[in-house]
Amino acid sequence: MTETTAAPATTDAGDLGQALAALLRRYLDGAREAVDDLPGGPRGFQVLLTSSADTCSNQATMALRLGIDRTVMTYLVDDLEKAGLVERRPDPADRRGRRVVLTPQGESVLAAASERIRAVESRVLGALSEQDAAILRRLIVTAAADAPPTDHSACDVPPC
Repeated sequence: MTETTAAPATTDAGDLGQALAALLRRYLDGAREAVDDLPGGPRGFQVLLTSSADTCSNQATMALRLGIDRTVMTYLVDDLEKAGLVERRPDPADRRGRRVVLTPQGESVLAAASERIRAVESRVLGALSEQDAAILRRLIVTAAADAPPTDHSACDVPPC
């Protein structure tokens, strides 16, 4: 009597890097189209989104968090400011620093752009159920937030 053992079941999950890259390419293609009317396109959208958060971030901290060169960030915020979407305010923690704050027009533009970005996300994650897509979003955000950069602004100080 010959004993046979079944081969262990394997799940071919594929390469994470390759899968993330494919999703990122699809997302960026859609995001560029969705927010091409904003100064800076997807980067401009990210600045608006970061400016809308309850945390107070100065321009240098935002550049660090978003992975944007500080010089490029200056030009980007200049363009957003010229468009009336943000304004610079003194950072209470650093007289030399400037916080980037949404204007009422910026809030309206961000809301519309966010709707378009959500539609892009839905298309990119279309192979998943709504529940699985929500779980994936949460997991990716959690993984990305694992090592946040140091915040140089005074987030406990009320807005100016």
